[in-house]
Amino acid sequence: MSEMTISEARGKLSALVDAAHREPVYLTRRDQAVAAIVDPEQLRHLLEDAEELADIRAVDAAWEGAEHLGEVPVPWDEVKRELGLA
Repeated sequence: MSEMTISEARGKLSALVDAAHREPVYLTRRDQAVAAIVDPEQLRHLLEDAEELADIRAVDAAWEGAEHLGEVPVPWDEVKRELGLA
């Protein structure tokens, strides 16, 4: 993990961007990470993975809610038939 203070980073932006292609570079203020420079492709993958995980958690919560209420899910084929899609 690369780390650099914001003050140090001001004059090294080009080098930081190059370094971020290899690994995230964390910018610090008062010894606390306050920002990160990451490769855009890596960020895109992370955001896609986070969205997928959020979807999985939402489905799990919906199933738990249905079980808690004693509801029985309606089969997809039946939903399509009722909507005139089958």
